[in-house]
Amino acid sequence: MGAKMEINTRNRVDEGSRLRGSQSGRRIARRAIWVVATLLWVGLWASAGSGVCGAQEQENPLDVVHTPTPPPPPKTPEEKKPVIEGAANAAALATSRRDARIRVDVNLVLIPATVTDPMNRLVTGLEKENFEVYDNNIGQVIKSFSTQDAPVTIGVIFDLSGSMSSKFVRARKALSEFLRTSNPQDEFFVVGFNDRPAVIVDYTSDVDDVEARMVMLKPENRTALIDAIYLGVDKLKQAKYERKALLIISDGGDNRSRYTEGELRRVVRESDVQIYSIGIFDQYAPTTEEQLGPLLLTDICDMTGGRMFRVSELGDLGDIASRISAELRNEYVIGYRPSEVKQDGNWRKLKIRLVPPPGLPNLTVHNRQGYYAPSQ
Repeated sequence: MGAKMEINTRNRVDEGSRLRGSQSGRRIARRAIWVVATLLWVGLWASAGSGVCGAQEQENPLDVVHTPTPPPPPKTPEEKKPVIEGAANAAALATSRRDARIRVDVNLVLIPATVTDPMNRLVTGLEKENFEVYDNNIGQVIKSFSTQDAPVTIGVIFDLSGSMSSKFVRARKALSEFLRTSNPQDEFFVVGFNDRPAVIVDYTSDVDDVEARMVMLKPENRTALIDAIYLGVDKLKQAKYERKALLIISDGGDNRSRYTEGELRRVVRESDVQIYSIGIFDQYAPTTEEQLGPLLLTDICDMTGGRMFRVSELGDLGDIASRISAELRNEYVIGYRPSEVKQDGNWRKLKIRLVPPPGLPNLTVHNRQGYYAPSQ
């Protein structure tokens, strides 16, 4: 009897020990789980914190993006002429390249052009017979004529100076409208600028990529407009497509660039780039730079066959962006062989005269003002 009681007691003791051991094991396991969970939580918190810091750092990517400065423009033919003899061509590569927008290839010159009516609306449906071409004031025979919507490489020059703060959201939406109404095959890049320019979105055909990057931007500081356009023209040398264009979105003149207006005009004149601008100008420009801004943009756009659109109401930004996209998709491309062939590298003036069908109002044609002839 005593032996049985001792065995039962020992069994209960062993069972109690096992129970306490099990409970102790569960407590240890719970502590381990709690420690692991805490470490995971701390890790996630740290990651989130670093993500916030990263987002804050990306608000103005111009502070961290380092874009190589393009070289200065080459000398013009006049500047390269010796005092007494000869003349070299400063722009031969810009006009004789096979992928040039206005190019001379086996003496064939191609001119893109758009036509508008008195209400500044795009005019389509014209035929070859409605155009006359003059090269250095000499009438030419049109050999080719097309209106196809070929893909375009488009560089966007986006103003991120402090004066854009109140206009930034609308301007960003206008850019999205422009991109989404373009040819789906078009490729884009974005140059942002304030105190200096930088490529903030490299070549892409994905509009979502551009929009996602633009959300992170924050306007501040001054305006290096000339440097930004110069960088955009230089960047287009890497373009995939034959057709190339710049879209400038800005609200004022330059007050920070190291390149001069003369250098910009020269490199634009020698390029094969068509330039459009959306000018969001204040009604009363307080500085000389802001007063001259519209003149500069108008001049370089007209020089390339593009146009400058002045924004009266911020609500019109989206419509203007869509109109520019439509113009790029509805250009007439006119080809001719110059009757006077001179491979002297000199500037040749272009003029297109319209012969509209009966019943139409006076129309306006927009085309590049000229090209450099190839040199021998």
